[in-house]
Amino acid sequence: MNRSEIKPGLRVYIVLKEDQRTGKLTEGIVKNILTKSPTHPHGIKVRLESGEVGRVKKMGAL
Repeated sequence: MNRSEIKPGLRVYIVLKEDQRTGKLTEGIVKNILTKSPTHPHGIKVRLESGEVGRVKKMGAL
């Protein structure tokens, strides 16, 4: 997944730091993108409008 694919306002599913062991997904809307590089092996890190921070695993509605 590339940073260029992710835009503020997009619905995404992220894994929070505390959920990395279980892989539990959290749904939300991207507020801003925190990863500076174009790609990242574990996913692009974003902040959701709820304030939660995690790495994007899926985009759009499930």
